Order: sequence, then structure tokens, then C-alpha cells
Amino acid sequence: MDGPRHTMQIGLATCSSLPEWEVDDQPLVEALRRRGVRVHHPAWDDATFDFSTLDACLIRTTWDYEHRRDEFVRWARNTAEHVPFFNHPQVIEWNTHKSYLKDLAEAGVPGIPTEWIEKGEAVDLAGVLTSRGWTRGFLKPVVGSTARGTLRFHDDADSLERAQTFLDERLAVESMMVQPYLERVESGGEESIMIVDGEVTHAVRKVPVPGDYRVQDDFGASDEPMTPDPAEARLACRIMEIVAHRFGIDRLLYGRVDLLRDATGAPLLNELELVEPSFFFRHGRQAGDAIASAILARL
Repeated sequence: MDGPRHTMQIGLATCSSLPEWEVDDQPLVEALRRRGVRVHHPAWDDATFDFSTLDACLIRTTWDYEHRRDEFVRWARNTAEHVPFFNHPQVIEWNTHKSYLKDLAEAGVPGIPTEWIEKGEAVDLAGVLTSRGWTRGFLKPVVGSTARGTLRFHDDADSLERAQTFLDERLAVESMMVQPYLERVESGGEESIMIVDGEVTHAVRKVPVPGDYRVQDDFGASDEPMTPDPAEARLACRIMEIVAHRFGIDRLLYGRVDLLRDATGAPLLNELELVEPSFFFRHGRQAGDAIASAILARL
């Protein structure tokens, strides 16, 4: 006689500052429950939760990791020793530091030109703009999210002085990046393409409020569904394939490819989100079913 049927236990890891799972993830939760899965929402750093009791752990809203990256990566590695973990902890470590953009550029992915500045280094921003031929610049940290620690600036004296002071203060505590400021983000926004198991599920355009560059809803930005053109979809899938090959993985479970356009309209990789991306399920509920099916197929 068969024993009692095992109820699959899957954890959607969150953070202690967000104890309730993100509302936008509800289609994923519902898709898992329709498949008989019991869903848990543990904070990744909750010492009272035994992650080894899970059948799988999927990172979702661990949005405080940027302040504790090393600890977060250790947690991912340790948890993955006991349960299937998505995405793979090696991918997590690589993707939580924006130097991954260097690796993708070397692999032929079109990206935004970048000057990399190490913590404690002294850099003259005016010299960077002059040598690069840029008239506007953009600063951001190598570990960060939600536009934290970012600043756009011009090549006029006042703007440069403010930006230099900002950069010097940031370099006292973290490494930074300098890029040209892509003005088209103000009108065209950022395009995000969601991919599950190697296939595009849906895409959105995130548009900042007038005069701003920040495309996160934290700053009033709006988002709308869109259909990426075939070239953009192919680029997004190729990026995911490059990463999977780098880590010897057949297919990554999930990812979000964020594209900006340069002055000519060509798409460039802005960021690749393989850790805890907002997945905009409200614009693509089918992605919840796709992730649920892909997880269970791996177990």
C-alpha cells in the first residue's frame, strides 16, 4: 500500500523588512498552490526557520541584501547544500556585483560604456568626461538596487563639483561606476523582458515621472505591458544563454533583462536581474504558471 502523498514545500525567500510577500507575486503563489504546493515566505536571515525542511527555495523579495551582500551570499551557498536553490548560488554571487556587466561585455553583449572605480580610489570626474567624450554622466554603486546611490550630472562646473563631492563621499564606503547618461530614459523609459526557462514570458516598459530618470515605482514611475521586438527578445534570450553556459547550467530558471536605448535607438543592456527581480506578474500572470511548472520539473 502506498504511503501518504508528500506535500511539496517551497520557500519564496523574502526579507525581515518585508515580512509579507509582495502582492505582485500572488500569481506565482497561486500557481504553486494549484499544483498542490505549500508555499512558505521565510525571511532569508530568519535563524528560526529551517530551510532544510523545504523541497526547494526560490529567492523573491530579499531586497535588503545590498547592505549585507557577503552574508547573503553565504546564506545562499549554505541553503543550497540542503535544498534545490534558484537561481544557483554561484549565479547569485556573480549577479549581486555589477562587475558581471564586464563579463557580459567581453562575451559580446552590447552594454553601456563604463568606468569602474574602486573604493578608496581618487578619480577626477571632469577628466573622465573629457577622455570619454561625454557631456553628461551617471554615477551608481557596484552593489545596489532601487536607484540607491545614483546621480546624473552635466559637464558644467557647478554640476561637476556636486558630482565630484558625491562621488568622493561614496568612494569612502563603496566602489562606484561612471557611465554616460542616456537621456532617452526620460521619454522612452527602460524595457524589462522577463524570461523563464529560456523563454520570454512577457515584457514591460517602465517610464519615470517627467524630468526624472528613476524607473522604479518607489519614485512614482509607471509601468505598462509591451511586446519587445524580435531583436530585443533574441538579445535577452542570448544573454541568459551566455550566463547559463558560463556556469554550466542547462537553463536558468528565471531572469529579467533590462534594456535602455542609446541616442541612435540601439538597445543596450542596463542590468541583468537574476537574484530577486520584480517580475511584474500583474502584466503577465502566465509567468507565474511558467515558473511553477519549471520549478516542479526540476525537482
